[in-house]
Amino acid sequence: MQLDEYKQTYGADDEAAPGWDAIDSRFKVAYPDQEPLHWGTAISYMLGGPDPLDGISAYECTDGGIPHLHFVTYGYTSLYYDEESVGGDYSRFGFEMTFRLASLLPPTEQPIWACNFLQNLARYVYDSGKHFAAGHWIPANGPIRADSETDIVGLVFTEDRTCDAVASPHGRVEFVQGFGVTQSEIDRLIAKEATVDEIIAPHLETNSLLVTDLGRKDG
Repeated sequence: MQLDEYKQTYGADDEAAPGWDAIDSRFKVAYPDQEPLHWGTAISYMLGGPDPLDGISAYECTDGGIPHLHFVTYGYTSLYYDEESVGGDYSRFGFEMTFRLASLLPPTEQPIWACNFLQNLARYVYDSGKHFAAGHWIPANGPIRADSETDIVGLVFTEDRTCDAVASPHGRVEFVQGFGVTQSEIDRLIAKEATVDEIIAPHLETNSLLVTDLGRKDG
């Protein structure tokens, strides 16, 4: 479903969804002429649906020299107008998640697995009440893509270097990017032998936007 169609169908128009539009405004700066891929939730979480995120968009990007899809979530922050929530310092959890996945452009398959993975992360946040921020990390307890043999088995979190925070009527929205890491990198974090910044530093030398490549090998 195209993003405009989804917003019209589920009432996420300019008047009713200022939080959604704040996120859109930030990504239109980066991708002014692009209509993103978009996956919407059939039944919203507030109505008993299983998926906390109301939507996920992905933009095609070649910046940084690695063709990839740049995902952004809609749902960690307040998307729709809520008079009681207006004027807060932060909008709900205060962030939306981004994720860059190495991919052929245009992609040869719909990256539904990535959407499912992002929804699973959102369930963790909603169930635990714990948010993600730069410097945090989480193991996936297996490959982040379940039907693959990838060595990427967790995420570290950092600020999205191309998306500054944006203000919505409900408060500040930051963009926190997940980057896929291997078991040896997770082990170093568990043992407190390295910080997240120390894990990502060598990757930044050749992968300035921290694009996750499922083909990256451990060790």
